[in-house]
Amino acid sequence: MHSRSCEISVSEIESLIAAFENCTLPRDEWNHRAHLTVALWYLTRYSKAEATNCIRDRIQRYNLANGIKTTKNSGYHETMTLFWIRIVSYYLSVADRTRSIVYLANELMDSYADKNLPLTYYNRDYLMSWEARISWLEPDLKSLD
Repeated sequence: MHSRSCEISVSEIESLIAAFENCTLPRDEWNHRAHLTVALWYLTRYSKAEATNCIRDRIQRYNLANGIKTTKNSGYHETMTLFWIRIVSYYLSVADRTRSIVYLANELMDSYADKNLPLTYYNRDYLMSWEARISWLEPDLKSLD
């Protein structure tokens, strides 16, 4: 997914989305950058509610197709998914939406490259709980608003 400069191109975005939707994306490529790109893709094409449903459903479909089971320690995580959707939605609310998807994706990666950002909002044990994995939990350290 990375070019030499670590920036993502239109063809890389389109290939990522196609592989994700077809459930053929290699697991080692289903990383933080890919998650952010997927969220950006859907949030620029659908309402937040529709994008959220698409993202949730397609992650779960991808996981099922790739034998990724949801357990206490791995698999789909509702709170993390919704947290990052809120972060990407916020980013889009302040970004220059007239810019290309490539510009937006690369700026998003620059701004939110730290996959541990949720831990500034959540206590680790709370975030890694089964309850957080299966349903949305509000942050316990600081508000997202």
